[in-house]
Amino acid sequence: MRKEDELYTGAVETDVTKHSMVGERLTLAAFDQLSGTLSGYRFVKLVVDRERGTIHFINHAEQRFHAEYIATHILDISTEEMYAKIDSFNQIFYHEPDRRFCLGLLSLHDRDGDRFLALETVEVDTMPAEMIKYFYGFVRDNVDAALPLVFKPASHLQERHLLDIPAVEVPRIQAHELFASTRFVPLNAGTTKGRLRAFRTQAEYRAAAESLEWFDIIAMDRVPDDIPRLAGVINSEPTTPLSHTNVLASGWGIPNAVQLGAIELIDERGLDGEWVEYGVDAGSTEIALKRAEKPADLPEPAWRSAQITLEEPETDATPIVALDQLRMRDAHRYGTKAANLGELGHVLAYGSERLLGFHRVPRPPRANLLMYAAKQLGVPESADLNQAAWQLLTDRVSIPRGIAVPFSVQRRFLESSPRVQQAIGKLKMALELGAREIDPLCIELQRLVRSTRMPEDLRQEIDRAIFASLGGVQRFVIRSSSNAEDLAGFSAAGIYESVNQVATADEVFTSVKRVWASLFSSRSVRLRQQAGISQDDSYMGVIVQEEVQAPMGGVLVTCNPMSRADFRNVYLNVSRQSVAEVVSGDSAPLQYLYNTVEGGGRTVSLGDAGEDLDEQSRNLLQHLALAGRFLQSHFSPDYTFGTPMDIEWVADSERVHIVQLRPYSN
Repeated sequence: MRKEDELYTGAVETDVTKHSMVGERLTLAAFDQLSGTLSGYRFVKLVVDRERGTIHFINHAEQRFHAEYIATHILDISTEEMYAKIDSFNQIFYHEPDRRFCLGLLSLHDRDGDRFLALETVEVDTMPAEMIKYFYGFVRDNVDAALPLVFKPASHLQERHLLDIPAVEVPRIQAHELFASTRFVPLNAGTTKGRLRAFRTQAEYRAAAESLEWFDIIAMDRVPDDIPRLAGVINSEPTTPLSHTNVLASGWGIPNAVQLGAIELIDERGLDGEWVEYGVDAGSTEIALKRAEKPADLPEPAWRSAQITLEEPETDATPIVALDQLRMRDAHRYGTKAANLGELGHVLAYGSERLLGFHRVPRPPRANLLMYAAKQLGVPESADLNQAAWQLLTDRVSIPRGIAVPFSVQRRFLESSPRVQQAIGKLKMALELGAREIDPLCIELQRLVRSTRMPEDLRQEIDRAIFASLGGVQRFVIRSSSNAEDLAGFSAAGIYESVNQVATADEVFTSVKRVWASLFSSRSVRLRQQAGISQDDSYMGVIVQEEVQAPMGGVLVTCNPMSRADFRNVYLNVSRQSVAEVVSGDSAPLQYLYNTVEGGGRTVSLGDAGEDLDEQSRNLLQHLALAGRFLQSHFSPDYTFGTPMDIEWVADSERVHIVQLRPYSN
């Protein structure tokens, strides 16, 4: 008996202990028995053995990886032997033009009640057009004819190959088309108990905002980016993991998901306003919501025991300096954003020995990823890879010119006004007494900060620094740079203010005061209080930076926020309007995944854009993705080099201009 025959000797519907179903047509019942679940979809892995003309449908519960299955059940070699030569096997599996095996998976979808199967390869597969035709046809002949089958390109390369194949021969669907109708996207896994609050409109949310408590679970079409600290988040329409709301939820460690139709589900079950247990599981197909008993005594929130400590801020006389004079060590004087931009400028000017840290980490069975770095950089493995990585950064990345206004200038401004000092004293007293009604105090303090005239000596210091470093600039961005943000356990994404399109000197001074005032917004004050950050220790620096006019901008995080174990891909969100459009959550950006190991990218979502970026722009994003990985290594706080970076950028046709970078809360 052949090995394949030993693997499948009975009906798969009654025997799920087998490794696979071989040489049999895949029915829907067999699919159910063999499938696994990922990001809300059920799927079955498959292998086509071209040499023997046989198809293998693999039992996900028994075999997690295609390569292991091929080694042990077709080639009859040990997994140890296969992994010892994994790069050679991957070349055979994914890149040989006349390979023996075609590897892929089938996922089951439902659109408006119509079920169909989508066939795709792994993202790194470079099979040419003719092999795509063969692969699709062979699978089509071996699955239930009652289920339509479409091919889903796994990369931009495969999309280009499909242009040479008539759609009648290989029906296809784009990844972004499926994503747009995905009913469940787990953004942050976890389970919590709390009171469920469902809001149908923004106006309804605004009217109830002051009544929200830390134990509430909020459900909306798109949860806004000014939420207080909550127990859980449910978006009932597609959103991006990189909105400020979702970044905060990730940093807070609360369950968060997209569940289409969630509001209707909550209404049907009568759960609005009720206590529930809410769960998000990446291996499920929907959120878990069930009624729960309200605790007789509400427990203290877990985050109250995880207090954040700040490096002691320096507020003595500190000069206003150009950004390129700062390093990371200056965060206690100028704020984290300014210090990180200064550090990046130093890397671009002088290089770094740490750029390949991520690629040097062992990835069993591989000793490291240096050979992949060489391939992506287009140089031999024997080349100076660190130099090549720096060359990529200097060729493709820049920082807009800017100056950093230190904490000491804010302190001098606040001390210049007795009325401001009195308002600060009232706020601090209210916080010390645990008073709930701090909002009026914050509103009045912000009004005073904005309306108080800036002393002439401060105006002249800022004016001289702009004249010296930013002469000729027509438009500025005035950015916040606090010491109470971008911390382990406290990202503060979106809670401080920045001002765009600033032109005149008077507008600069007014905008600087707006940024200072944002330190006293009721939301920022409450969030810092919850994190144990004292008002006395919180300061606001300011970045005055050239505003770059560019056709697109966005956010890059050097991880895959929808699959935390994925070390290959980074996630990019793009807007043709502004970075603010990405992070606000008010609209849906273009979304991409780019592989920084083997290379290649794919479009996850078109968002509200309607059409994809052109090939030149997508190639630039590939360079940005790799550059982001090198910067992750340099900015890593430890020697795992695994802490992802959150990078805001704008880009023209040739270069990427980084305007902000910080650790990403994941």
